[in-house]
Amino acid sequence: MSHPDDEAWFDEEAGPLVRLYAVTRGRGRTSRAELNMLTRVVDSRMPVRVRRTEPEYVAIVELCRTPQSIAEVSAQVRLPLAMTKVLVGDLVEDGKLVARAPAATEAGADVVLLQAILNGIRSL
Repeated sequence: MSHPDDEAWFDEEAGPLVRLYAVTRGRGRTSRAELNMLTRVVDSRMPVRVRRTEPEYVAIVELCRTPQSIAEVSAQVRLPLAMTKVLVGDLVEDGKLVARAPAATEAGADVVLLQAILNGIRSL
C-alpha cells in the first residue's frame, strides 16, 4: 500500500538539479583548480566545433562572446556556481573558452578600502 506522500520528492523543483547532474555526469566539482568565481572566461574565437549541445553549454558559450566572470555566467544562466564551474571547465578543455585568472591586487589597498567602508558604516 503506497502513501500519497511517497513521491513528494518528485516535484518541479527537483527536475533541473537532477538534469544538471546528468549533464555533468554526476560531477559536482571541476578538476580545474584555476577556476574560481572571479575567473574571467571568453570565447576562444577558435574554429572549435562545440561537441556539447545541451542548452546549458550553448547558453554559456553565447554569454562568453564577451568576457564574463564565472560568477556572472552562473547568475545569467541561473545555475549553481559549482555546476557552472564544471560546465565552464568542460568548455575550456574543449578549447571553446579561454580562462583568465583575475588580476592580482595589492593587499594593502584592499585593507585601506575595507577600513574606509567600515568607518563609513560606523558613522551612520
